[in-house]
Amino acid sequence: QVQVVESGGGLVQAGGSLRLSCAASGRSFSMYAMGWFRQAPGKEREFVSAITWSGDSTYYADSVKGRFTISRDNAKNTMYLQMDNLKPEDTAVYYCATDSRRYYRGPADYYRGPATYQYWGQGTQVTVSS
Repeated sequence: QVQVVESGGGLVQAGGSLRLSCAASGRSFSMYAMGWFRQAPGKEREFVSAITWSGDSTYYADSVKGRFTISRDNAKNTMYLQMDNLKPEDTAVYYCATDSRRYYRGPADYYRGPATYQYWGQGTQVTVSS
């Protein structure tokens, strides 16, 4: 059974930092691309960032580029999202998810769509106060 669990959310002041973690189990973590999405109250789930299975390519939404950094440690079956210079508009529930295709390398747009991802975590709340 595949499990994906996010952690590291919390309350932070604007300009602060948080580091989210995503631990995956039940499948060969290193074979799959991973992604982060977020959903704010009353809004649709949106793409934040993604990383290929090998970790050599990363993708970011324009709204977080230059402030967030995605990474993965395949030996620990864990993905991270370092979030710096946080803004109130970053407030949302953050979800991580795993790709459905093993060892697949697609175009940039492939990683931005929720349909790409097969398994999702329950989410972790990030709240940024002004």
